[in-house]
Amino acid sequence: MTTFLLVHGGLHGGWCWEEVVPLLEAEGHSALAPDLPGMGSDPTPLAEVDLKLCADKIASIIADEAGPVLLVGHSMGGITISEVAERVPEGLLGLVYVSARLIPNGQSMADARSSEIASRPGLIVSDDGLSTTYEPAEAAAIFYNGTPPDKIARIMPRLTPQPILPTTERLRLTPERFGRVPRAYIECLRDNSNPLSHQRAMQDALPCDLTITMDNDHSPFYSAPEALAANLMNIATHFSRRKSV
Repeated sequence: MTTFLLVHGGLHGGWCWEEVVPLLEAEGHSALAPDLPGMGSDPTPLAEVDLKLCADKIASIIADEAGPVLLVGHSMGGITISEVAERVPEGLLGLVYVSARLIPNGQSMADARSSEIASRPGLIVSDDGLSTTYEPAEAAAIFYNGTPPDKIARIMPRLTPQPILPTTERLRLTPERFGRVPRAYIECLRDNSNPLSHQRAMQDALPCDLTITMDNDHSPFYSAPEALAANLMNIATHFSRRKSV
Protein backbone atom coordinates (compact mmCIF):
# COMPACT_ATOMS: atom_id res chain seq x y z
CA MET A 1 0.00 0.00 0.00
CA THR A 2 1.06 3.56 -0.67
CA THR A 3 1.27 6.68 1.49
CA PHE A 4 0.00 9.67 -0.47
CA LEU A 5 1.08 13.10 0.75
CA LEU A 6 -1.24 15.64 -0.89
CA VAL A 7 0.00 19.24 -1.11
CA HIS A 8 -2.54 21.94 -1.92
CA GLY A 9 -2.01 25.00 -4.07
CA GLY A 10 -2.57 28.72 -3.62
CA LEU A 11 -5.58 30.07 -1.70
CA HIS A 12 -6.48 26.56 -0.53
CA GLY A 13 -5.69 24.34 2.44
CA GLY A 14 -5.46 20.62 3.00
CA TRP A 15 -9.28 20.64 3.07
CA CYS A 16 -9.39 20.70 -0.75
CA TRP A 17 -8.44 16.99 -0.82
CA GLU A 18 -11.42 16.05 1.39
CA GLU A 19 -13.16 14.01 -1.33
CA VAL A 20 -9.98 12.28 -2.54
CA VAL A 21 -8.57 11.18 0.83
CA PRO A 22 -11.42 8.77 1.69
CA LEU A 23 -11.29 7.26 -1.80
CA LEU A 24 -7.60 6.44 -1.36
CA GLU A 25 -8.13 5.17 2.17
CA ALA A 26 -11.00 2.95 1.04
CA GLU A 27 -8.46 1.06 -1.09
CA GLY A 28 -6.17 0.52 1.89
CA HIS A 29 -3.79 3.40 1.27
CA SER A 30 -2.73 6.14 3.68
CA ALA A 31 -3.44 9.73 2.65
CA LEU A 32 -2.20 12.89 4.36
CA ALA A 33 -3.34 16.40 3.42
CA PRO A 34 -1.65 19.03 5.62
CA ASP A 35 -2.05 22.80 5.51
CA LEU A 36 0.98 24.67 4.24
CA PRO A 37 2.26 27.47 6.52
CA GLY A 38 -0.07 30.45 6.63
CA MET A 39 -2.82 28.66 4.72
CA GLY A 40 -5.92 26.69 5.62
CA SER A 41 -5.99 26.66 9.42
CA ASP A 42 -2.26 27.13 9.87
CA PRO A 43 -1.63 30.30 11.94
CA THR A 44 1.82 31.19 10.64
CA PRO A 45 1.98 34.94 9.84
CA LEU A 46 2.14 35.53 6.08
CA ALA A 47 5.24 37.69 6.48
CA GLU A 48 7.11 34.58 7.66
CA VAL A 49 5.97 32.22 4.90
CA ASP A 50 8.61 31.41 2.32
CA LEU A 51 9.36 28.37 0.17
CA LYS A 52 11.84 27.00 2.72
CA LEU A 53 9.21 26.99 5.45
CA CYS A 54 6.72 25.20 3.19
CA ALA A 55 9.28 22.58 2.21
CA ASP A 56 10.41 22.16 5.82
CA LYS A 57 6.89 21.25 6.87
CA ILE A 58 6.40 18.65 4.13
CA ALA A 59 9.88 17.17 4.56
CA SER A 60 9.27 16.74 8.30
CA ILE A 61 6.09 14.76 7.58
CA ILE A 62 7.99 12.51 5.17
CA ALA A 63 10.66 11.91 7.80
CA ASP A 64 8.00 10.48 10.12
CA GLU A 65 6.78 7.95 7.55
CA ALA A 66 8.09 4.38 7.54
CA GLY A 67 8.32 3.98 3.76
CA PRO A 68 8.60 6.02 0.56
CA VAL A 69 5.84 8.56 -0.02
CA LEU A 70 4.10 9.51 -3.25
CA LEU A 71 4.24 13.30 -3.08
CA VAL A 72 1.41 15.03 -4.93
CA GLY A 73 1.28 18.76 -5.60
CA HIS A 74 -1.58 20.79 -7.06
CA SER A 75 -1.05 24.11 -8.82
CA MET A 76 1.34 26.22 -6.72
CA GLY A 77 2.03 23.08 -4.66
CA GLY A 78 4.28 22.05 -7.52
CA ILE A 79 7.09 24.35 -6.40
CA THR A 80 6.87 22.95 -2.88
CA ILE A 81 7.11 19.31 -3.94
CA SER A 82 10.05 20.10 -6.23
CA GLU A 83 11.89 21.76 -3.35
CA VAL A 84 11.10 18.80 -1.09
CA ALA A 85 12.40 16.32 -3.69
CA GLU A 86 15.73 18.15 -3.76
CA ARG A 87 15.96 17.81 0.03
CA VAL A 88 14.73 14.25 0.67
CA PRO A 89 14.75 12.24 -2.59
CA GLU A 90 15.38 9.04 -0.65
CA GLY A 91 12.00 9.40 1.08
CA LEU A 92 9.97 9.56 -2.11
CA LEU A 93 8.35 6.98 -4.34
CA GLY A 94 7.73 9.73 -6.87
CA LEU A 95 6.28 13.14 -7.59
CA VAL A 96 2.88 13.91 -9.11
CA TYR A 97 2.12 17.37 -10.50
CA VAL A 98 -1.65 17.91 -10.74
CA SER A 99 -1.92 20.81 -13.19
CA ALA A 100 0.94 22.10 -11.09
CA ARG A 101 3.81 24.50 -11.55
CA LEU A 102 6.71 22.42 -12.83
CA ILE A 103 9.51 24.97 -12.70
CA PRO A 104 13.10 24.29 -13.85
CA ASN A 105 16.21 24.94 -11.82
CA GLY A 106 17.06 28.61 -11.47
CA GLN A 107 13.55 29.91 -12.09
CA SER A 108 10.77 31.02 -9.76
CA MET A 109 7.06 30.58 -10.18
CA ALA A 110 6.81 34.35 -10.69
CA ASP A 111 9.39 34.19 -13.49
CA ALA A 112 7.43 31.48 -15.26
CA ARG A 113 4.03 33.11 -15.07
CA SER A 114 4.62 36.88 -15.02
CA SER A 115 2.93 37.63 -18.35
CA GLU A 116 0.03 35.32 -17.55
CA ILE A 117 -0.70 36.86 -14.15
CA ALA A 118 -0.34 40.44 -15.32
CA SER A 119 -3.42 40.03 -17.51
CA ARG A 120 -5.48 37.91 -15.11
CA PRO A 121 -8.79 39.52 -14.07
CA GLY A 122 -9.89 39.75 -10.45
CA LEU A 123 -6.43 39.44 -8.90
CA ILE A 124 -6.07 41.53 -5.73
CA VAL A 125 -2.72 42.27 -4.09
CA SER A 126 -2.91 43.08 -0.38
CA ASP A 127 -2.00 46.58 0.79
CA ASP A 128 1.07 45.24 2.58
CA GLY A 129 2.22 43.38 -0.54
CA LEU A 130 2.41 40.04 1.27
CA SER A 131 -0.45 38.15 -0.35
CA THR A 132 -2.94 37.90 -3.16
CA THR A 133 -6.62 37.01 -3.35
CA TYR A 134 -9.28 37.03 -6.08
CA GLU A 135 -12.68 38.54 -6.57
CA PRO A 136 -15.10 35.66 -5.77
CA ALA A 137 -16.75 35.58 -9.20
CA GLU A 138 -13.39 35.53 -10.94
CA ALA A 139 -12.06 32.83 -8.62
CA ALA A 140 -15.02 30.61 -9.46
CA ALA A 141 -14.50 31.11 -13.19
CA ILE A 142 -10.75 30.53 -13.02
CA PHE A 143 -10.53 27.58 -10.63
CA TYR A 144 -13.89 25.79 -10.72
CA ASN A 145 -15.38 26.16 -14.21
CA GLY A 146 -16.19 22.44 -14.25
CA THR A 147 -17.12 22.04 -10.59
CA PRO A 148 -20.78 21.65 -9.48
CA PRO A 149 -22.30 24.90 -8.13
CA ASP A 150 -23.15 23.41 -4.75
CA LYS A 151 -19.50 22.53 -4.20
CA ILE A 152 -18.36 25.99 -5.30
CA ALA A 153 -20.68 27.53 -2.72
CA ARG A 154 -18.94 25.48 0.00
CA ILE A 155 -15.45 26.21 -1.30
CA MET A 156 -15.51 29.97 -1.67
CA PRO A 157 -15.73 30.92 2.05
CA ARG A 158 -12.76 28.66 2.79
CA LEU A 159 -10.28 30.34 0.45
CA THR A 160 -7.52 32.30 2.19
CA PRO A 161 -4.93 34.85 1.03
CA GLN A 162 -1.97 33.38 -0.81
CA PRO A 163 1.52 34.33 0.45
CA ILE A 164 3.54 35.94 -2.33
CA LEU A 165 7.10 35.28 -1.16
CA PRO A 166 7.24 31.55 -2.07
CA THR A 167 6.35 32.41 -5.66
CA THR A 168 9.31 34.78 -6.03
CA GLU A 169 12.05 32.42 -4.83
CA ARG A 170 14.11 30.61 -7.44
CA LEU A 171 14.33 26.84 -7.21
CA ARG A 172 17.72 25.19 -6.82
CA LEU A 173 17.33 21.69 -8.24
CA THR A 174 20.08 19.21 -9.09
CA PRO A 175 20.08 16.13 -11.34
CA GLU A 176 21.60 14.10 -8.50
CA ARG A 177 18.72 14.75 -6.09
CA PHE A 178 15.53 16.19 -7.61
CA GLY A 179 16.43 14.60 -10.93
CA ARG A 180 16.57 11.08 -9.56
CA VAL A 181 12.92 11.10 -8.38
CA PRO A 182 10.43 9.83 -10.99
CA ARG A 183 7.68 12.31 -11.78
CA ALA A 184 4.26 12.26 -13.38
CA TYR A 185 2.09 15.08 -14.66
CA ILE A 186 -1.71 15.09 -14.59
CA GLU A 187 -2.78 17.70 -17.12
CA CYS A 188 -6.27 19.20 -17.13
CA LEU A 189 -7.78 20.10 -20.48
CA ARG A 190 -10.28 22.73 -19.32
CA ASP A 191 -8.02 24.54 -16.89
CA ASN A 192 -8.60 28.30 -16.78
CA SER A 193 -5.91 28.88 -14.15
CA ASN A 194 -3.01 26.97 -15.68
CA PRO A 195 -3.97 26.66 -19.37
CA LEU A 196 -3.11 23.48 -21.22
CA SER A 197 -0.58 25.31 -23.39
CA HIS A 198 1.30 26.33 -20.22
CA GLN A 199 1.06 22.85 -18.74
CA ARG A 200 2.58 21.34 -21.88
CA ALA A 201 5.26 24.01 -22.19
CA MET A 202 6.39 23.17 -18.66
CA GLN A 203 6.48 19.47 -19.51
CA ASP A 204 8.50 20.21 -22.64
CA ALA A 205 11.02 22.14 -20.57
CA LEU A 206 11.18 19.52 -17.81
CA PRO A 207 9.88 16.19 -19.16
CA CYS A 208 8.05 13.75 -16.90
CA ASP A 209 8.15 9.96 -16.89
CA LEU A 210 4.38 9.70 -17.22
CA THR A 211 1.61 12.06 -18.35
CA ILE A 212 -2.11 11.53 -17.72
CA THR A 213 -4.75 13.75 -19.30
CA MET A 214 -8.03 14.59 -17.57
CA ASP A 215 -10.92 16.46 -19.20
CA ASN A 216 -11.46 18.68 -16.19
CA ASP A 217 -11.02 22.15 -14.75
CA HIS A 218 -8.15 23.27 -12.51
CA SER A 219 -9.66 21.54 -9.47
CA PRO A 220 -10.20 17.84 -10.25
CA PHE A 221 -10.29 17.03 -6.53
CA TYR A 222 -13.80 18.53 -6.67
CA SER A 223 -14.82 18.25 -10.33
CA ALA A 224 -13.69 14.59 -10.71
CA PRO A 225 -12.46 13.17 -7.37
CA GLU A 226 -13.04 9.53 -8.31
CA ALA A 227 -11.08 9.83 -11.54
CA LEU A 228 -8.30 11.74 -9.82
CA ALA A 229 -7.99 9.16 -7.05
CA ALA A 230 -7.89 6.36 -9.62
CA ASN A 231 -5.15 8.14 -11.55
CA LEU A 232 -3.10 8.69 -8.41
CA MET A 233 -3.34 5.01 -7.51
CA ASN A 234 -2.36 3.99 -11.04
CA ILE A 235 0.69 6.26 -10.86
CA ALA A 236 1.64 4.74 -7.51
CA THR A 237 1.45 1.26 -9.03
CA HIS A 238 3.54 2.35 -12.01
CA PHE A 239 6.26 3.88 -9.85
CA SER A 240 6.26 0.91 -7.44
CA ARG A 241 6.81 -1.50 -10.30
CA ARG A 242 9.57 0.69 -11.67
CA LYS A 243 11.25 0.82 -8.26
CA SER A 244 11.20 -2.97 -7.94
CA VAL A 245 12.89 -3.57 -11.30
